[in-house]
Amino acid sequence: MAHLAIPKTYKLFIGGKFPRSESGRTYTATDSDGGFMANAALASRKDARDAVVAARKAVGPWAGATPYNRGQVIYRAAEMLEGRSREFAKLIMTSRGVTNRVTAAEVETSVDRLVHYAGWTDKLAAAFGSSNPVSGPFFSYSAPEPTGVVVIFAPHDAPLLGLVSVVAPVIAGGNTAVVVAAEPDPCVAIAFAEVLATSDLPGGVINILTGRAAELGTHLAAHADVNGLDLTGIVDHPDDHDLRIELERAAAQTLKRVYVPSGTPDFAAPPGTARMRAFLETKTVWHPTGAVALTTGSAY
Repeated sequence: MAHLAIPKTYKLFIGGKFPRSESGRTYTATDSDGGFMANAALASRKDARDAVVAARKAVGPWAGATPYNRGQVIYRAAEMLEGRSREFAKLIMTSRGVTNRVTAAEVETSVDRLVHYAGWTDKLAAAFGSSNPVSGPFFSYSAPEPTGVVVIFAPHDAPLLGLVSVVAPVIAGGNTAVVVAAEPDPCVAIAFAEVLATSDLPGGVINILTGRAAELGTHLAAHADVNGLDLTGIVDHPDDHDLRIELERAAAQTLKRVYVPSGTPDFAAPPGTARMRAFLETKTVWHPTGAVALTTGSAY
């Protein structure tokens, strides 16, 4: 008796859960030959707002966690991804039509990339902070702090490695993320969400929407509770040039941080620190030192 294939319908990932789109809409994800691969949820603006609410709720606890704890969580995600490496290699091979050797290398590098950023979490203050020389009886130091809620447009190429490379540096610094997955290939993004859901990541730290960047982008860019935008997935797609300009204009209305990579990103190259620094703010603190004597009109 022939086995009847059951098409998979991928859902959204919001607040640590997997809801369907509130609109009930779906679209077809195709394989490298243009054949049916799976159904994916077509996120609406309401779904985008729900994702921002979940991300905002998670900012305080995630930013307030110890850097060591954040590193443990990201490292756990690497462990879970490695345990499903064959599944991801097969998924990427089906969606992109590349060889098993290429997909295996992408999954392996993605695991390494998560471990890389897990190791950065407790080193950010030392690398990007400073003790500032000042004139007077004060001790002054600067330390990096997270920006807040960051909307990320996932890249179209390297569906797993590209996704990991743009999301991991954002959450390593204590930010939370709303990710708009690449529309042509949503399956890898939501499969990665399944990894996150089993890796101790608190709900809302990463939220993943599948659908149309043109439909969700402007709304998210103008959202007053979003603090930053990563336009990597817009820049690497030539057809989205006008959308990029529209998003940057919308972001300017609420003074968001906007990260635009220079040139086409090479995710296989060493990651550097630019993506982490893009969504870190510097807080400077002054402390009085020694005895402070007060006289009329003067302080010593």
